Amino acid sequence: MALHLPPPPYAGEQRPSDRAALTRRGVLAAGAATGGLLLSAGAAEAARDRSASPADCQGRIPRKVDVVVVGAGLSGLVATRDLLARGLDVLCVEARERVGGRVLNHELRAGGVIEAGGAFVGPTQGRITALAEELGVRTFLQHNEGNSVYISSLTGRQEYAGTVPPDPTILPDAAVLLTRIDMMAAEVDVSAPWSHPNAQEWDAMSLGEFIRRNALNADGVGNLIKAWTQPGFGADPDELSLLFVLWYVACSGDEQNVGTFSRNSDTANGAQERRFVGGSQLIPLRLARRLGDAVALDAAVRQVAQVDGGVLVRTSRGTVRAKRVVVAAPPPMVLDIDWFPRLPTRRLQLLRHMDMGQLMKCDAVYETPFWREDGLNGFGISDSGAARAVFDNSPASGSPGVLLAFVGGSTWREFGVLSRKARREAVLQGFAAMFGERALSPVEYTEQDWTKERWTGGGPTAIHAPGTLTDFGPAIRKVFGRVHWAGTETSTYWSGYMDGAVRAGERAAVEVGERL
Repeated sequence: MALHLPPPPYAGEQRPSDRAALTRRGVLAAGAATGGLLLSAGAAEAARDRSASPADCQGRIPRKVDVVVVGAGLSGLVATRDLLARGLDVLCVEARERVGGRVLNHELRAGGVIEAGGAFVGPTQGRITALAEELGVRTFLQHNEGNSVYISSLTGRQEYAGTVPPDPTILPDAAVLLTRIDMMAAEVDVSAPWSHPNAQEWDAMSLGEFIRRNALNADGVGNLIKAWTQPGFGADPDELSLLFVLWYVACSGDEQNVGTFSRNSDTANGAQERRFVGGSQLIPLRLARRLGDAVALDAAVRQVAQVDGGVLVRTSRGTVRAKRVVVAAPPPMVLDIDWFPRLPTRRLQLLRHMDMGQLMKCDAVYETPFWREDGLNGFGISDSGAARAVFDNSPASGSPGVLLAFVGGSTWREFGVLSRKARREAVLQGFAAMFGERALSPVEYTEQDWTKERWTGGGPTAIHAPGTLTDFGPAIRKVFGRVHWAGTETSTYWSGYMDGAVRAGERAAVEVGERL
């Protein structure tokens, strides 16, 4: 998509060798020409991005390829790109009629684009930012000027600077807990958290129980941490294994930088530092356009059968034989596939215990980001209501103004089941409590409930409840015959994030390439 080449000519059949040569030439040529053409495309390129349709990459299903990649999210597309660059014939099949997986743009009626799925990037997320730069997708700083808002049922509404609300009832506990989490996470091996000497003890305990054992005001600090877990996991502290959370924090870094809670949770110098101009889905859209006929949409995988020294992948659009398969689908979706032979017991149990989080994103659109006029940055935390964690979600231009509420975990279970009208009213009331009565009158309201996405099943990531990571975690990347595993959940850094998805796709491609 980066070079905006016309779609490949699908009118005639291509032999696998012809198809492979065409696709590889396209990928290599695109890579060589990236710099000048991508950066000069301007308005015409943006218009083409917005008009991207399923037909742009609805490739045919050939009879035979070297590798089939299941899933055209970031991880699957990156694996496809890297395998093609190795000279292999690759087909990436996607059940949806779009690419991107959990990365999805939404065009506003007032103009501009916001993200209905994964959006933020920050320091140490070098894989996703490098891919974006390669594809000519620029970043911009998340608006962070001015004060944040904190609403407590005990202390009322406060405006504050910095990263932690100045609530004297929770500050001492927050300081102690977050320091302990960082210290414990620093001991966790990101590639094998189950190997820690205390792994069994930590995995048997929920994050909620850890808070209750180590805080004087457990309810208060627990509500604060819930404003982190609900957007980040789509779950509450009691639903998350402590070991899983410690590993998640440890993953918030890279090979040179130890992961920390602040890097995971903060805006400035943290994982919410930047967004992508034009929306994050531009990255998979442009990458899929570049891959051309190597990507086939509307091709749900029904069966993966390892037979006769190869793999038969049966999709809703036909069957293809491959030497190897990379699965880059959300963990619960893998259970919908008919496997022959049956998945190994530990892999099967792992998938059964990796539930997707419960999360929706609710956005209210205004003519201007009026809260900035009042010296507020648009970030807010509340210990009750539908709008528990709120961000300024305005486009790079700053217009129109957009407020975003993450509705996850128990908040989703309370408000996600309401009618859209009732939920809209509850979200707007939450915005108004933080930013004033003007928040009650948006020009547009939109929401994306990831629990209703057929081929995702929730968001933003699959989670581990207490007692599962030590028992089943070692199977996460273990090759199953000729089947390899990608997807953000398999990454050792920034698992659950776009950067983790890219890393996992790169790793899976190396694994396959070394065997072919």
